[in-house]
Amino acid sequence: MQSGKPSVDEDDRKILREVQRDCTRALDRIAERVGLSRTTVWNRMQKLVESGTILRQAAIIDPRMVGLDQTFFITIRTSRHDIEWLETFRKAVTDMPQITEAHRLAGTTDYLLKVQVASTEAFDSFYKDLVSRIPIFDVSSSLSMETMKRSLDLEI
Repeated sequence: MQSGKPSVDEDDRKILREVQRDCTRALDRIAERVGLSRTTVWNRMQKLVESGTILRQAAIIDPRMVGLDQTFFITIRTSRHDIEWLETFRKAVTDMPQITEAHRLAGTTDYLLKVQVASTEAFDSFYKDLVSRIPIFDVSSSLSMETMKRSLDLEI
């Protein structure tokens, strides 16, 4: 173990590759594909969950199929970097379900948000709500015209 990270060996990686493609596969099928017993796979998966390596298992939904046709990326610069502002911002991000990803960045931009909404009108409402919750020095948004790649698979 190094720097507090759990040790993940090659057998764990094989299991992780299988479950990230389809977490609904039967344990027997995963065991067969990775060359381990069903019990060994089950035990290893439990350890991967307990260690936080597997964060959760979920269905991946196509946003367009549920009416969320527009994806916007918002860049934010703030003039405040104190803990109070950060906590208020974190709460706003957590409380707004339209934000599907939020990243704190190094460089000239402080934050990047991915926002999924039904329309540009819905985005306008979201934007007004966001800026009413927290003071922002500079904010810019871009509409994604096309998703060229969408993957949750990590190269492991």
